[in-house]
Amino acid sequence: MHLRRTRLAALTGIAAIALAACSGGSSTSGSTTSAAPDASAAASTPAENATPGDAGTLTIWADDLYGPAIKTASAAFAEENGVTVNVETVSKDLQAQFVTASQAGTGPDLVMGAHDWIGNLVQNGAIEPIPMTDATKALFQKPAVQAVTFNSQIYGVPYALENIALYRNTTLAPTAPATWEELQATATQLQTEGKVSELLALPIGNDGGPAPYHVQPIFTSGGGVLFVQNPDGSYDTKQMEMGSQGSIDAMTKIGQMGAAGLLKTSIGADNVATLFTDQKAAFMVSGPWNLPAVVKSGVTYEVSDLPKFADGTEAQPFIGAQTLYVAAKGKNKALAQEFATNFFIQPEVAKALYDVQPRPPALQSVYDEVAAANKDVKAFGEAGVNGQPLPSIPQMAAIFDPWGKALVSIIGGADPTTTTQQLATAINGILGQ
Repeated sequence: MHLRRTRLAALTGIAAIALAACSGGSSTSGSTTSAAPDASAAASTPAENATPGDAGTLTIWADDLYGPAIKTASAAFAEENGVTVNVETVSKDLQAQFVTASQAGTGPDLVMGAHDWIGNLVQNGAIEPIPMTDATKALFQKPAVQAVTFNSQIYGVPYALENIALYRNTTLAPTAPATWEELQATATQLQTEGKVSELLALPIGNDGGPAPYHVQPIFTSGGGVLFVQNPDGSYDTKQMEMGSQGSIDAMTKIGQMGAAGLLKTSIGADNVATLFTDQKAAFMVSGPWNLPAVVKSGVTYEVSDLPKFADGTEAQPFIGAQTLYVAAKGKNKALAQEFATNFFIQPEVAKALYDVQPRPPALQSVYDEVAAANKDVKAFGEAGVNGQPLPSIPQMAAIFDPWGKALVSIIGGADPTTTTQQLATAINGILGQ
């Protein structure tokens, strides 16, 4: 009971502390937590400030947002175990810096980042599997466990989920559309009445950069499949279905949405939120990262499930999971595994991380708690129920490039069949098959 009280005491007030720490403007910083915490911070590079391998020292790398939160939370672990926890915040290129440091033997014991890094990190020998029992897996939302599963092994501990959903201006559109056809009819009527200038705010961009991620729920509702999904949530890349008839049919529907003005290459990540907050569009497809701007604008809004086609299946957005990894070349791997598998999965830690970035927690109990109090978190969680983890294979970044360009072409009027078949050939080439 003493350790439990210590942990709770260390976590009290974490949101205020972490948010205050986040206001700093340096690109990297380091802080150390010991059995008798005496936090300090100084501008540095991770390699300069970290001391991996010191007896009783655990080094963690995180981004500017989560770094202060995990530093404060880890004070409980430091006190309980009589060790020092050194937290380094890395503002830019965290994944690349971690891989480089790992190869040089100067990396941390743990690193926090997106789940779709897994393929690249495994390929570079930078992370180790996480032993996780079925009972522990059951503590998490199912998509969270699927997201961190790679080559039939668990490679990280998920702590937050994110996916896109439908934002709706409830003054202009009081009822949430169940189908894309309903959304188009409502938006067209609003445009005819001069109340909006755009039918839908969904980022495509001239180069198609954000398109595959944001069009995924449309693609899947129309019958499209990129890879066949295995029972554990991972993907069988040898069963690539982009050139299938179902995917061609889905791309055809996407082309029709482009012809109708629902999808436009003039809308990208830089202006999508403004179109909604300026009430130039009654509907926006985006994630929780644009929620602060929507709230600040004062627009009356609701977040709801993504529509499906009237003759289609449920939309399946990509699910992302923020994850804690154990470094394969860390100097204190036993201590790192203890932190990851026993301390990091505690509800208090998950709640502390949620308090600085309110996205659906991966732990089911904490999600249930915060969803009961926050309608937006609940709505995003419900919108992701049918979602699929963003593939974490090393080639995924390369696949997104031709996929985005193909979507731009089809939205601009290119033949869906030919363009999709050419895309399939390009993806198979990237996969080497």
